[in-house]
Amino acid sequence: MTDVRSILCHMNIVLEDGSTADSTKASGKPARLNIGDESLSPAFEAQINSLEEGDTHSFTLQAIDAFGESNPDAIHYMDRSKFPGDMKLEPGVIVSFGGPGGSEIPGIVREVAGDSVTVDLNHPLAGQVLTFELEVIQVL
Repeated sequence: MTDVRSILCHMNIVLEDGSTADSTKASGKPARLNIGDESLSPAFEAQINSLEEGDTHSFTLQAIDAFGESNPDAIHYMDRSKFPGDMKLEPGVIVSFGGPGGSEIPGIVREVAGDSVTVDLNHPLAGQVLTFELEVIQVL
């Protein structure tokens, strides 16, 4: 069994066009990344495995090593009647669906055409090449 260690870090996730998709500094809440528990891709772990407190590191990952490729099977076409009548449905709206064991699965409305609503259950960053900018606060 692999030893699990964690790093607490601030992280920016940057899209190919240079815009920031997410930033822990903006929220004021650092991310905890667990190394060795298989929650991160091997390519991601390889980039952060040797980081120590105070280190900064920037790296770019292909979609498959970041949040995965976009899966066409995770795009669903649903009838408008499946949603609450007062819900505003338009592209970009995030809706939540019940998952196994009471979990919630977020979906993004991609299109509304008449009574048909296209919902994408892929991770919002799936299918994208991403740059991660890390600043290690603490090694746990």
